[in-house]
Amino acid sequence: MLNGKKLGLALGSFAAFIHLVWVILVALNWAQPWINFVYKMHSINNPFMILPFDLTRSVLLIFIAFIMGNIIGNIFALFWNRFHK
Repeated sequence: MLNGKKLGLALGSFAAFIHLVWVILVALNWAQPWINFVYKMHSINNPFMILPFDLTRSVLLIFIAFIMGNIIGNIFALFWNRFHK
């Protein structure tokens, strides 16, 4: 059986970490060159422009990523445990 709390914490922490890396890229002004590179590698013209760094928005992004990852982990464990007995 999967422990929903542990899986939620793990998935939430991973999602928060990935978004923390993105926030750091934005804060260092490295996000725009990175996203331009990623789009170019996929032969796509990048229509997006990265906004200036905002601490409040960045903390909210990381917090919401953690909460959503936690919820998804708990829901996944619930379904896994229900259908894999």
